[in-house]
Amino acid sequence: MRNERLITALAAFVVLSTMNVAAQNKRLSVGGYGEAVFSRNYYSDHVSRYSQPEEHKNDPSHGRFDIPHAVVYLGYDFGKGWSVSTEIEFEHGGNGIAYEKEDEEGGEWEQETEKGGEVELEQFWIQKSFARWANVRAGHIVVPVGLNNAHHEPLNFFTVYRPEGENTIMPSTWHQTGLSFWGRYKDFRYEAQILAGLNADQFTNTGWISKGHKSPMEFDVANKYAASLRIDNYSIEGLRIGLSGYYGHAIGNSYPRNANGTDEEYKGVVAVGAIDFTYKGHNWIVRGQADYGYLGDAEQLKYVYNRLNSKSPYKHSAFVSKNAYAVGIEAGYDIFSQIRQMREDKQKLYVFGRYEQYNPYASKTKGTDYGYTEVKRLAAGVNYMPLPQVVVKAEYSRRLLKSIYNDEPSINIGVAYQGFFL
Repeated sequence: MRNERLITALAAFVVLSTMNVAAQNKRLSVGGYGEAVFSRNYYSDHVSRYSQPEEHKNDPSHGRFDIPHAVVYLGYDFGKGWSVSTEIEFEHGGNGIAYEKEDEEGGEWEQETEKGGEVELEQFWIQKSFARWANVRAGHIVVPVGLNNAHHEPLNFFTVYRPEGENTIMPSTWHQTGLSFWGRYKDFRYEAQILAGLNADQFTNTGWISKGHKSPMEFDVANKYAASLRIDNYSIEGLRIGLSGYYGHAIGNSYPRNANGTDEEYKGVVAVGAIDFTYKGHNWIVRGQADYGYLGDAEQLKYVYNRLNSKSPYKHSAFVSKNAYAVGIEAGYDIFSQIRQMREDKQKLYVFGRYEQYNPYASKTKGTDYGYTEVKRLAAGVNYMPLPQVVVKAEYSRRLLKSIYNDEPSINIGVAYQGFFL
């Protein structure tokens, strides 16, 4: 009898433990996404390919393998409206210290500190949910300005790499530490954020503000502040239309802070506005965006203390544009939708085309001009999805530059996944 009671107690313990593990698993979220890519670029990679284009017109092609992004999601629901989420990202096989050849600085080799660590924490926030329409997040969050930042996972674009225009003029993925209020009411989703300002010391002529959110320190400098807002509408079936914007000050938001001169006198206003949409219906996916940006006091960046100091870890290129823009549209049709066996097996094969135009140096600061920054890009290819979470991509693309430069064709092939495991 005693043994039977012991066995019964052990069985009850196992059942309760199993139920507890199952309950915990319902609260735990594990997922991620990743990309592996091969590219062959049929144009010169010489540092003077833009300053002396005729000399490099027939240079040999070059290729590369890359892991653009490998991301792990971890999230947990504590209950009573409290939850936490993290996103750990490995870019190009890992972050930290790397050598880069700075074309805008005469081909000089520089040791770039991309971030103070081996990997990058793209998201880490704690959230309190009061209702479907009222949620508050605090921590490291994605800044959802533009289509690419709001929907940056690899199943949300057809090209092998992230759309080039937004990826050039703005941070991608744009993430900073701050506070967010978001929710959904009827056919609208909205999000408002308070953030640290960008760092004007990191702005460049070829990338505009794209590296302004990065910090070579172990902390993000917050001498200046900024705000972002995004609103999405879902009133029309299959269609999402989004408006987003950003406003903040960037000059003087650096360490060490210089209390005199340009750093103190000027603000460096950064203002970005964007509209984007996604349509899914009738076996089509169509996406598009338009972004326009303004940088106040752009001509003063040359005189900012940290940009003058050659020993500082910041950018030293002299001029940055007052304006930048990026527009793009892509459309893909699932031809497997017309084949019954493939349709029933939920396999998809999208044939797509994309056009985009962008320029991170759209205005001539103090009369300077970098004509090669004005780019039109055409791409065409396929996306094969054997499963909803996996895609194999292939594309031919061509950058069309001004006539004095050489166009830049390439072939890109990639495989990517995106999904949750728990």
